[in-house]
Order: sequence, then structure tokens, then C-alpha cells
Amino acid sequence: MIISHTFSTYRHTIASLPPILSLTREELLVEDLMLTRIAPLDLYYAPHNDVIFEHARLMIVGLTPGFHQMQIALSEAQAAIQAGLSDEEACIRAKRSARFAGAMRQHLIDMLDQLYLHDKLGIDSCFTLFDQHIVWLNSTSVLPYPAFLQHKNYTGSQPNLLKHEQLSRYALSHMAKQLELLPGIPVIPLGKSVEGILRMLVAQHTLDERNVLWGFPHPSGANGHRHRQFSEQKQQMIQRVASWTMSR
Repeated sequence: MIISHTFSTYRHTIASLPPILSLTREELLVEDLMLTRIAPLDLYYAPHNDVIFEHARLMIVGLTPGFHQMQIALSEAQAAIQAGLSDEEACIRAKRSARFAGAMRQHLIDMLDQLYLHDKLGIDSCFTLFDQHIVWLNSTSVLPYPAFLQHKNYTGSQPNLLKHEQLSRYALSHMAKQLELLPGIPVIPLGKSVEGILRMLVAQHTLDERNVLWGFPHPSGANGHRHRQFSEQKQQMIQRVASWTMSR
């Protein structure tokens, strides 16, 4: 696996914070954890996307970690530091707990199983991609660090990710690096903004469109249309999954 060195920059700050799960947005979204600003968005550090499982058989791509995921990732990292674990172990623990955390994870697993992805992988359920087979799934986001607009989770629309030059360039650069490290891997984008970035990569010949599961709805509970969207796209997605070669 590949671990970013970024974690070491924030290690002391993470260790010195009060118990992170008890902190409000105002208490956690502080200057010491701010990674960069791409106006009008503020990007803060969270460690779970600093891990790349280089032998992964599947990539799932979100838009950006939300506050809940950020909080879980930093809390797990804090506990790992306090236990005397390495930077690598801290990042892995953060990734295991935080990626697509909450009800969103179960919604995602349910949809993936309905597409028979678990059969393609030779596992009982895609639940195991978050448990004993965590290294088979490389999860990331087109904006790999939590992005906020005035302390609110960024949704991809204000500003429009695909039309904002700096944001889209940042997203394209991050995803190009991921795909370079994991060539030919099947990719599942979550939501239309993420699909838009991947279509740009297809146009740049960085990504083979046959490796992308187009039309997969965002699994967030806030997406009230996800059941209808999934139903409408289900058969073509089943066919696409069936066409993939999953071994690496």
C-alpha cells in the first residue's frame, strides 16, 4: 500500500486536540487543520484518503469527505497516535472506519450486491470490502480532503465543480494520479459531479470509459431519488459489471 507523507504534518495537531468526536464544526474546522483554500471553498485535512491500496480490484470515487467522515477519520487517527501506532497504521484505521461511513455505506453495499458485484469478486457480499477484504477496495474522492462552503459540506453545485477552473483542475490531477497507480481498474463514481470529472478523464484518454460504471446514484440518504435512479440504470449497470475483469 502507499501512504502519503501529509499525515506527519498534522500528526501533532491531531494528537493535541480534545476528543474529536465531541467537537463541533466550529471547534474542528480550525486553522491548524486547514489544508488549502480554493475560493470560495476551504479544504481541511483528514487522513483516510492518504492510503492507496495498490493491489485493489475496484475503485469507488466520491465527491469529497463530509464533516462526519472527517470527524471519524481524525478520531481514529488520534486514537492510533495515543496508542503509539505508526503513521501508516493510523491512516489505515482512519480509512477502515471513515470511508462512506454511516447509513451511506449500507446503501452502497446494498446496491453493489444487487449488481452482483460480490459474485464477480468471489465474495459473499460487498460488505466484506469494508471488513476482511478492505485492501480490494481503493476508495477516494475527486476532492480527496473535506471541502466546505462556510462550514457546510460541499455538494458539487455551488460553485459548480465542473465549471470552476481551479477545483476541476485539482480534481483531475488527483484522479489522474490514482489511475496511474491503479491502471485498468474498474471505477464506480458516486453522483453526477464525480461522473463529470471522469468523463473529462475519458476525453483526455486517461481513463477507459468501459471501466466506468456510469449512472450509479449517490448512496447518501439525502439523495431522495436514488431508488428511482438505481432502478432506471440497474440492467445496464449489471451488464457493465459482468463485462469487467476484476483480477489484479
